[in-house]
Amino acid sequence: MASSPPARAHVLLVSAPLQGHVNPLLVLGRRLASRGLLVTFSTIPHAGLKFTHADGETTTDIAGRGMLRFEHLQGGDLGGDTLLRHLEDAAPAALAGLIRRQSDAGRPVAFVVASAFVPWARRVAAGEGVRHALLWTESCSVLSLFYHFFHSLAGTFPSDMAAPVVGVPGMPAMAAGDLPVLIHAPEQFIWRQVLVAELNSLRDNTLSWLLVNTFDELEHAAIEALRAHLPTITPVGPLFDPEDEHGGGHGDDDEDYMQWLDAQPPRSVVFVAFGSLVKLEPDEVTELVAGLAATGRPFLLVVRDDDDNRTAIAGDSGSKGKVVAWCSQGRVLSHGAVGCFVTHCGWNSTVEALASGVPVVTFPAWADQPTNAKFLESVYGVGVRLPRPMARDAVSRCVEEVMSGPEAAVMRARAGRWKAEASAAVAAGGSSYRGIQGFVDAVLALGGAAGAGDD
Repeated sequence: MASSPPARAHVLLVSAPLQGHVNPLLVLGRRLASRGLLVTFSTIPHAGLKFTHADGETTTDIAGRGMLRFEHLQGGDLGGDTLLRHLEDAAPAALAGLIRRQSDAGRPVAFVVASAFVPWARRVAAGEGVRHALLWTESCSVLSLFYHFFHSLAGTFPSDMAAPVVGVPGMPAMAAGDLPVLIHAPEQFIWRQVLVAELNSLRDNTLSWLLVNTFDELEHAAIEALRAHLPTITPVGPLFDPEDEHGGGHGDDDEDYMQWLDAQPPRSVVFVAFGSLVKLEPDEVTELVAGLAATGRPFLLVVRDDDDNRTAIAGDSGSKGKVVAWCSQGRVLSHGAVGCFVTHCGWNSTVEALASGVPVVTFPAWADQPTNAKFLESVYGVGVRLPRPMARDAVSRCVEEVMSGPEAAVMRARAGRWKAEASAAVAAGGSSYRGIQGFVDAVLALGGAAGAGDD
């Protein structure tokens, strides 16, 4: 009887049930599978998550080499209303059961890779005798700020606008308004508690791999400086592929907005999207739409179905504005008609803008967004900040500054250079390509399987 082929080395990806975590982790999963690994992706689907993959779904061999599977975390009250229960009660037991089921099915897990803000995944993996890696889904600079603040490594961090700036190795000076919001959040805030737990687990230096959704050329100084504390840090980004978006769409609406973009002149469209969590106040919406209309430029505005302002926005957008409930952001940013991106500056949106070569108008709200906005404006040099409170005159002024102002051509040229750098980083032989390959080699050494190598 012929022997069966050796099992592929198996990596289990575990994502926090947030769109900003699911998206990059799933791109990483596809890249790992393309190197010959068996990859299982798991999260907790819910109504607010654009995630259409069914439990038990299997994608055929990716690039003819690896495979990507989907298994939801199951067991206990995983769909409950309390986030704390998900983080510390039902989900760990569900993950342990999932790991055991993989072994029983003949595909034992060699590595668990969890997104940030699920520190329980590390405890579960250790308890099951499985190696663990973390995918940090924000910038290396934000990670460094958190690490230095919570471990008291960089003196006093400013808490008001008049305070001195803080200096962290490998980074520009940061004022209070540039810092991630969780640094000065109340100690009882759940996300701050989870972050502290994550950072404490990093400091013991037992983490096998710390993967970061960035690329060396973008944050070289910050990466090198942080390696003094976290030697396993490995850039693997940008985890962005506009041709392989995996969220849920809206059927025919997808082609509708793409056809609309096809009909617009090159670099003429103002694209406006504030992510899956930020929601503008009604007066902000009024000012935003009026400011966009005042430019006389075509604009594509994303307003979620659950936004109470949606009907009013659609009515006020005028003949040049198009309002959609959802879009494939990567496809839009990569379209030649888009000339400007008005963004909340989440890290996924930040790296997607850079990787697409699109200048930005920043309007950060919370979390890591103020830090990302600071870098987009002052370090990467590809945009301007829209001041608060939102006002129509400021909206139109900032858009025009990026689209046709005295520095517009320079911003566009810088954005183009970052696009080239991002593309080179993930291409064969690039910095992030090598980082992913190093991790694949480590998995193969544990799994004892062959079949991955250079593309």
